[in-house]
Amino acid sequence: MNEERKKILEMLSEGKISVEEAEKLMDAVSKEKPESEGIKDSSGRKILKYLRVVVEPREKGGDRVNIRVPLNLIRAGLKWASFMPKEAQDKVDEVLTEKGLDLNFKNMSKDDVEELIRTLDDLEIDIEGKEKVRVYCE
Repeated sequence: MNEERKKILEMLSEGKISVEEAEKLMDAVSKEKPESEGIKDSSGRKILKYLRVVVEPREKGGDRVNIRVPLNLIRAGLKWASFMPKEAQDKVDEVLTEKGLDLNFKNMSKDDVEELIRTLDDLEIDIEGKEKVRVYCE
Protein backbone atom coordinates (compact mmCIF):
# COMPACT_ATOMS: atom_id res chain seq x y z
CA MET A 1 0.00 0.00 0.00
CA ASN A 2 1.45 3.35 -0.94
CA GLU A 3 2.04 6.12 1.58
CA GLU A 4 -0.83 8.34 0.38
CA ARG A 5 -3.46 5.62 0.76
CA LYS A 6 -2.11 4.73 4.19
CA LYS A 7 -2.33 8.37 5.30
CA ILE A 8 -5.92 8.66 4.02
CA LEU A 9 -6.93 5.55 5.97
CA GLU A 10 -5.23 6.89 9.10
CA MET A 11 -7.10 10.21 8.79
CA LEU A 12 -10.37 8.30 8.34
CA SER A 13 -9.75 6.07 11.38
CA GLU A 14 -8.86 9.15 13.47
CA GLY A 15 -12.10 10.84 12.42
CA LYS A 16 -10.31 13.73 10.71
CA ILE A 17 -12.16 13.11 7.45
CA SER A 18 -15.49 11.56 6.50
CA VAL A 19 -15.98 8.38 4.46
CA GLU A 20 -17.02 10.50 1.47
CA GLU A 21 -13.88 12.64 1.74
CA ALA A 22 -11.77 9.49 2.01
CA GLU A 23 -13.38 8.10 -1.14
CA LYS A 24 -12.65 11.31 -3.05
CA LEU A 25 -9.05 11.31 -1.87
CA MET A 26 -8.61 7.64 -2.78
CA ASP A 27 -10.02 8.35 -6.27
CA ALA A 28 -7.64 11.29 -6.69
CA VAL A 29 -4.66 9.18 -5.60
CA SER A 30 -5.58 6.33 -7.94
CA LYS A 31 -5.92 8.73 -10.90
CA GLU A 32 -2.41 10.12 -10.43
CA LYS A 33 -0.13 9.36 -13.35
CA PRO A 34 2.46 6.70 -12.68
CA GLU A 35 5.96 8.08 -12.37
CA SER A 36 7.54 8.37 -15.79
CA GLU A 37 10.74 6.55 -16.50
CA GLY A 38 12.49 9.81 -17.41
CA ILE A 39 16.04 10.12 -18.60
CA LYS A 40 18.54 7.74 -17.04
CA ASP A 41 22.27 8.04 -16.50
CA SER A 42 24.89 5.49 -17.60
CA SER A 43 24.29 3.41 -14.45
CA GLY A 44 20.55 3.16 -15.20
CA ARG A 45 19.41 5.50 -12.44
CA LYS A 46 16.86 8.21 -13.21
CA ILE A 47 18.44 11.65 -13.61
CA LEU A 48 16.87 13.89 -10.99
CA LYS A 49 15.97 17.43 -12.07
CA TYR A 50 14.34 19.11 -9.07
CA LEU A 51 14.54 19.20 -5.30
CA ARG A 52 11.04 19.63 -3.87
CA VAL A 53 10.27 20.97 -0.40
CA VAL A 54 6.61 20.74 0.62
CA VAL A 55 5.29 22.08 3.93
CA GLU A 56 1.78 20.94 4.78
CA PRO A 57 0.02 22.46 7.81
CA ARG A 58 -1.85 20.06 10.06
CA GLU A 59 -4.32 22.73 11.15
CA LYS A 60 -7.04 24.19 8.93
CA GLY A 61 -6.28 27.62 7.53
CA GLY A 62 -2.52 27.12 7.52
CA ASP A 63 -0.49 27.99 4.45
CA ARG A 64 0.83 25.20 2.25
CA VAL A 65 4.32 25.79 0.86
CA ASN A 66 5.59 24.02 -2.26
CA ILE A 67 9.13 24.85 -3.41
CA ARG A 68 10.82 23.40 -6.49
CA VAL A 69 14.55 24.05 -6.83
CA PRO A 70 16.40 22.99 -10.00
CA LEU A 71 19.12 20.54 -8.97
CA ASN A 72 21.42 22.05 -11.58
CA LEU A 73 21.43 25.19 -9.43
CA ILE A 74 22.64 23.12 -6.47
CA ARG A 75 25.19 21.29 -8.63
CA ALA A 76 26.52 24.61 -9.97
CA GLY A 77 26.66 26.09 -6.48
CA LEU A 78 28.79 23.22 -5.26
CA LYS A 79 31.14 23.73 -8.21
CA TRP A 80 31.43 27.42 -7.33
CA ALA A 81 32.48 26.42 -3.82
CA SER A 82 35.83 25.40 -5.30
CA PHE A 83 36.49 29.07 -6.11
CA MET A 84 36.26 30.15 -2.46
CA PRO A 85 39.52 31.22 -0.83
CA LYS A 86 41.18 28.48 1.23
CA GLU A 87 40.63 30.39 4.49
CA ALA A 88 36.89 30.64 3.80
CA GLN A 89 36.68 26.96 2.85
CA ASP A 90 38.46 26.01 6.08
CA LYS A 91 36.03 28.14 8.11
CA VAL A 92 33.00 26.57 6.38
CA ASP A 93 34.41 23.07 7.00
CA GLU A 94 35.02 23.95 10.67
CA VAL A 95 31.46 25.23 11.19
CA LEU A 96 29.94 22.21 9.42
CA THR A 97 32.02 19.86 11.57
CA GLU A 98 30.82 21.69 14.72
CA LYS A 99 27.25 21.10 13.56
CA GLY A 100 27.94 17.39 13.07
CA LEU A 101 28.23 17.45 9.26
CA ASP A 102 31.46 15.92 8.05
CA LEU A 103 31.41 17.40 4.53
CA ASN A 104 34.40 18.65 2.61
CA PHE A 105 33.15 20.65 -0.37
CA LYS A 106 36.56 21.27 -1.90
CA ASN A 107 37.14 17.55 -2.48
CA MET A 108 33.64 16.64 -3.68
CA SER A 109 33.40 14.79 -6.97
CA LYS A 110 30.41 14.72 -9.32
CA ASP A 111 29.49 11.30 -7.90
CA ASP A 112 29.65 12.70 -4.34
CA VAL A 113 27.24 15.49 -5.32
CA GLU A 114 24.81 13.00 -6.86
CA GLU A 115 25.01 10.80 -3.76
CA LEU A 116 24.29 13.83 -1.56
CA ILE A 117 21.24 14.66 -3.69
CA ARG A 118 19.97 11.07 -3.55
CA THR A 119 20.47 11.05 0.23
CA LEU A 120 18.18 14.07 0.53
CA ASP A 121 15.45 12.25 -1.36
CA ASP A 122 12.36 11.29 0.61
CA LEU A 123 13.24 13.11 3.83
CA GLU A 124 10.23 13.78 6.05
CA ILE A 125 10.16 16.03 9.13
CA ASP A 126 7.26 16.39 11.57
CA ILE A 127 7.39 19.75 13.33
CA GLU A 128 5.77 19.25 16.74
CA GLY A 129 2.59 17.98 15.14
CA LYS A 130 1.94 21.38 13.54
CA GLU A 131 3.45 20.91 10.10
CA LYS A 132 4.83 18.14 7.98
CA VAL A 133 7.86 18.96 5.81
CA ARG A 134 8.70 16.61 2.98
CA VAL A 135 11.87 16.85 0.88
CA TYR A 136 12.19 14.73 -2.23
CA CYS A 137 13.73 14.75 -5.69
CA GLU A 138 12.04 14.30 -9.04
